[in-house]
Amino acid sequence: MTSSDLLSDEYQPPETLLVPHLNSPSPFIWTAEEFANRLAKDAHRYGMKGMATDPEEYDMSELSRLKEIPNSMAVFCMATYGEGDPTDNAQEFYDWMQGTDDDLEGVNFAVFGLGNKTYEHFNATGNYTDKRLAELGGKRVFDLGLGDDDSNLEEDFISWKEQFWPAVCEFFGVEATGEESSIRQFELVVHNDINMNQVYTGEMGRLKSFQTQKPPFDSKNLFLAPVTVNRKLNKGGNRHLMHIELDIMDSKIRYDAGDHVAVYPTNDAAVVNRIGERLGVDLDTVISLKNLDEESNKKHPFPCPSTYRTALTHYLDINNTPRKNVLYELSQYTSDPQEQENMRKMASASPEGKALYQSWVLDSERNILAILEDLPSLNPPVDHLCELLPRLQARYYSIASSNKVHPTSIHICAVVIEYTTKTGRFYKGVATNWLKNKEVTENGHKHTVPMYVRRSQFRLPFKPSNPVIMIGPGTGIAPFVGFIQERAWQKEQGKDVGETILYFGCRHKNEDFLYQQELEEFERAGVLTQLNVAFSRDQEHKIYVQHLLKKNKEQLWKLIHSNNAHIYVCGDARNMARDVHTAFYEIAEEVGGLTHTQAVDYFKKLMTKGRYSQDVWS
Repeated sequence: MTSSDLLSDEYQPPETLLVPHLNSPSPFIWTAEEFANRLAKDAHRYGMKGMATDPEEYDMSELSRLKEIPNSMAVFCMATYGEGDPTDNAQEFYDWMQGTDDDLEGVNFAVFGLGNKTYEHFNATGNYTDKRLAELGGKRVFDLGLGDDDSNLEEDFISWKEQFWPAVCEFFGVEATGEESSIRQFELVVHNDINMNQVYTGEMGRLKSFQTQKPPFDSKNLFLAPVTVNRKLNKGGNRHLMHIELDIMDSKIRYDAGDHVAVYPTNDAAVVNRIGERLGVDLDTVISLKNLDEESNKKHPFPCPSTYRTALTHYLDINNTPRKNVLYELSQYTSDPQEQENMRKMASASPEGKALYQSWVLDSERNILAILEDLPSLNPPVDHLCELLPRLQARYYSIASSNKVHPTSIHICAVVIEYTTKTGRFYKGVATNWLKNKEVTENGHKHTVPMYVRRSQFRLPFKPSNPVIMIGPGTGIAPFVGFIQERAWQKEQGKDVGETILYFGCRHKNEDFLYQQELEEFERAGVLTQLNVAFSRDQEHKIYVQHLLKKNKEQLWKLIHSNNAHIYVCGDARNMARDVHTAFYEIAEEVGGLTHTQAVDYFKKLMTKGRYSQDVWS
């Protein structure tokens, strides 16, 4: 934290509400920042000054100085991902909390955690932050909030926020102003005469970073990786599963099997054009959105100056369903009283409003274009719309290759998402359709993908002699392709390589047996000790990977209990990972003679030791 954040003046109300947002490279990567911004905007309605900050940009060891400002507090929006890990931009703050003995007496705080109950360590980072700040002497102004993305993260946040503000008002002895009018955070600046070399065209950080590439590459300095292979993996069916290879030859990027590649997609140009036509704007107008609070470290909501077209293509999420606060803010721009009433009702916390939002927005999967098309009287200024829309997120894919075998390329395995929604619109997943269209041509031109590598804890055992049991149905096979390649390389180096067992699942053997040829070759070469495949729909009753695990229970228990085997699970967290958990519990009970409680504890200890690892998504 710097002195610019420690604001004060003659007002008696809590004049500083510091809201550090801890973004997650998970399904809610920008949500923490979005919630922090909403709290900062709310603060103005209570006569307070609010500021959303990124803790990565501040020295959080100076948190104790917040007590120097009368009537101040910090609210932490903390996201958790992976195995209960803090997010990338929270790591330094998290490390500081673990090691410090600073006295935070006099520092007022509250914490809202963002997590997902399908994961083992639900909201671990939020829980730890709330507990640790109190241990260091901080004053908890309001109870910890726990948001669950498996249910409805925004509803959890709104419910927490509705109780949070009255508690804050009581704590500081202030009253709400009662103002419910829209508060703009940014003002529009139109650049009529500007050198286009000074205008952003999709870069995340340094201007012109796509033209002059300089390592090291990270989330703010992306490498444009040429696509060298883009092939369809499945032989039939109505889905499109693809294998893509990115060339990282000149990047100095290094990766390990099990890491993730972050790619930054762009929105469908046709959707961007339709938004421009619907709102009657020239999308090529060069603009900046400038923060009205000159002391804020966040000068713009996205890189500026930019054009509306660039913002809607590269920086803003126009494909997902808008959150309630966006509907509320936009409702002021409706000329039809009924449409305005419905929008405000959907943004409310009333049971009727929740039901309407659920059915009309969420269940019907209306994105911002669908809402504009279905509410003819809604005509917001495009600059306010750009201010309200969340940032377009990076997409993270488990790398499907080993750097030992493919040091100059990164492989991706993904399924293209496309289907028809309840309103009859054709929904296309942003990233997968964008990747699908990165075709390799013979004319010498290569499509590129803006990317960087995120390190993972999903790692092969340090000792190659340890057996590995890999469970990955569908595209969950991705990291295991890299693992198997690496085990083959280790074998070639003359190392003692333990048993390598794969459990893969797909719908039909003749349609979507991904990497069939490669896997069968690895099996023939003795690299894959066992290749177990569950074809769920090739017979009357469905067979999944967990059924095959139970079939081989004696062998699996021996490997786990006696031979120090490492277990890896990749894929769907909500169903598959849970069912696999249950299968292992049953194996421990039936073969190992454990009670259910002992079995659960046994596998929790394996997780703690790093012998049961998951790379799962919801």
